Amino acid sequence: MGVGAFVAAALLTPLVRRWAVGIGFVDRPGEHKTHKLPTSLGGGIVIFSLTMLPIAIGTTMVLLWQRGVVPDWVPESLKIHLPGLASRGRAIFLLVGSVAVLHALGLVDDMRRLGPGVKLLVQMVVAFILVVFAEIRFSFFIESELFAAALSILWLLVIINAFNFLDNMDGLCTGIAIISGTMILAAAISSGQVFVSGLLALLIGSLAGFLLYNFAPAKIFLGDAGSLVVGLLMGVLSIRTTYYHEANSAGQWYGAMVPLLVLAVPLYDFCSVMIIRLLSGKSPFVGDTQHFSHRLVRLGLSRRDAVLTIYIATCCTGLGATFLHQVSQPGAAVILIQTILILLIIAILEYHGQDENSEL
Repeated sequence: MGVGAFVAAALLTPLVRRWAVGIGFVDRPGEHKTHKLPTSLGGGIVIFSLTMLPIAIGTTMVLLWQRGVVPDWVPESLKIHLPGLASRGRAIFLLVGSVAVLHALGLVDDMRRLGPGVKLLVQMVVAFILVVFAEIRFSFFIESELFAAALSILWLLVIINAFNFLDNMDGLCTGIAIISGTMILAAAISSGQVFVSGLLALLIGSLAGFLLYNFAPAKIFLGDAGSLVVGLLMGVLSIRTTYYHEANSAGQWYGAMVPLLVLAVPLYDFCSVMIIRLLSGKSPFVGDTQHFSHRLVRLGLSRRDAVLTIYIATCCTGLGATFLHQVSQPGAAVILIQTILILLIIAILEYHGQDENSEL
């Protein structure tokens, strides 16, 4: 599935780019933007089409098969999962519909800027629907359903906006989603989660094919129509993935830390930008050049090097998370401390570099 999505994205992206340029659907330089030439939008159309359409079509086929006879060409290894997938049909269609709503919201915002209040309100409605009606919520070691629901809604909102914030430099949001998505995919595969693994494979493959044209110098941007979709899918899939197994020693409860570690760098960027804006007396949702990537550029890195640096930082924090299910509690504590130290090193270097620039 991932390979097919990669090939499809590699072929579809140039067509969407040509169409976007033809109708003037482009992002023009100005304000806090770093690109110097008008660049086509529409990358979100590629990602949405190659992830949601296969899921919608596949789920429809499964539901039809449950009412009739499953075709002989369907592998036996997949047939055993069909009843489970069919039972989640309502939740899957709610997910597809929710992603479509954010995709449409992003398209409108890409064409004519919407206020942050409108975008946040729609995101809150989408998150509420997914958590309450599709039952996409954290469940590990949380007895209170109300608390689990509130935590899940908050997580979805933070991750949606974290990836939206990351879409500020060529290839940044796309690459980070590929890296973090691959690490979550490893956990999903080890847990035998067919649907989650399949959707992650589609997302990673389509993003990888799109990155061929989105890496610096980018020929096409994700736009909000893409970054909001990526953020929602990463939030949902990070919730739905099983990171621990109660049959193992002590249940390995610390596996619940995996999404925090895998997404540590996007969360660092989101939190640091929010704090900087609030301390400056600005709205936390108004764009500027205070993102992690922008701060690295001000320290002397090229934009491409800044993006690659954030890729590496994401790999460093995420790789430890992939071993959580294999270590003891002291080992899990070491991995957590290592992640915190990596982020502290980043913060210290940024702060020190800013002091040197101000002295100059």
